[in-house]
Amino acid sequence: MGADLFESRPDLLGVRADEVLGWSLRTLCLDGPEDQLIRTEFAQPALFAVSYALWEELRKQWSGPVAGGAGHSLGEYTALTAANSLTYDEALDVVSRRGAAMAKAADLEPSGMAALIGADPGLAEDVASRRRADGGRLEVANINAPGQVVVAGAVGDIAWVSDNGREMGVRRVIPLKVDGAFHSSFMKPAVEEVGEALARAGFEEPEFPVWSNTTARPHSSDSMPETLRSQVVSPVRFEESLGAMAETGIDTFVHVGPGDVTAGMAKRTVPDATVLVVSDLGDIPAVADALGTVT
Repeated sequence: MGADLFESRPDLLGVRADEVLGWSLRTLCLDGPEDQLIRTEFAQPALFAVSYALWEELRKQWSGPVAGGAGHSLGEYTALTAANSLTYDEALDVVSRRGAAMAKAADLEPSGMAALIGADPGLAEDVASRRRADGGRLEVANINAPGQVVVAGAVGDIAWVSDNGREMGVRRVIPLKVDGAFHSSFMKPAVEEVGEALARAGFEEPEFPVWSNTTARPHSSDSMPETLRSQVVSPVRFEESLGAMAETGIDTFVHVGPGDVTAGMAKRTVPDATVLVVSDLGDIPAVADALGTVT
């Protein structure tokens, strides 16, 4: 992951990152092992660092005004750092501690997540409520885009929704390859440690609005630590955030980071918008040219 970036941005992804993390970012991203890289305590700082490096490279070729930003879960930290609300070193430290705390919480009890395809938030909550009424702990965790809501719960809860979702109106249930029930009450043991990490960071007012996962409204510097702390156990309201951004007149969205998952969410949520993807260095020239024509 990010092989081209490690050559172009050693200032961000080299010794500086390793000193914050206490392990070699380059070695893990390029050499693995994969089963270690996908664990949340390593995946979170790795994804943040690579995504932010891509953002910095994009800004070398496109320096136009930014109307707003958002990120899905971890990506919210990338957006805040891009807006200079956090420094890179501060954000990398917080993200590393956040990942470690969430991994520890996930290890306390086997749990997971599942995507409910074809479900709106109301149906997803009805499904989760029915499971809770029977003694389960199923919760809505991500409201990603129209027809895509993610629930979280214990292993038994995920098995239950996989077996029973269709009869309750869900078109398809897809268990996700994650190692915990993130953005749910299962993460309560992580909240205090994440809060302590956030308290050490110096938040500045963002240079452009950054929409919060928790409130679906733009952040303000005075409330950021508490809002980001609560994000650990709160649903990610990404569909609502994207819609709110579009209501302000934003009609072009750029996914910056490995893969293109949030690009798909933007296309579904704001179908008339232009959606661009920067997932590696090779994407940047064309995206910079396309953004240069946006007024």
